[in-house]
Amino acid sequence: GKDGVGAKMDSMDLEREKGITIQSAATYTTWGDHNINIIDTPGHVDFTVEVERALRVLDGAIMVLCGVAGVQSQSITVDRQMKRYEVPRIAFINKLDRTGAEPFRVVDDLREKLRLNATALQVPIGLEDKLEGVVDLITMKALYSV
Repeated sequence: GKDGVGAKMDSMDLEREKGITIQSAATYTTWGDHNINIIDTPGHVDFTVEVERALRVLDGAIMVLCGVAGVQSQSITVDRQMKRYEVPRIAFINKLDRTGAEPFRVVDDLREKLRLNATALQVPIGLEDKLEGVVDLITMKALYSV
């Protein structure tokens, strides 16, 4: 990625270099008494079968959307797959520090393009190079970046 590191689950050199996922990877974590299995799947259209395989075994999913590009054609394909397998999901909007980030447009895209009942649970404090953190609308607390 831009930081030269890439995601920790991306094991291939090309994945780390480009900051993308090419091959599905699995890991786990715990939260309280719960075990959480995490499957990182590719977002590119060439890897639709990888996503399909993962969705068959999931209890839930996190759909990660770019704060600049928003809902893209592959997002629509993955959403259709999630609906087919009745996988509940939440959406996470990343890259809010990038030029052109518009998280509220992305929420609107979720509603209009994917017909999801989307609402923001957190709103950014600033955008692009002025992004400082988020306000959690559930706790009504500001969370600042370090």
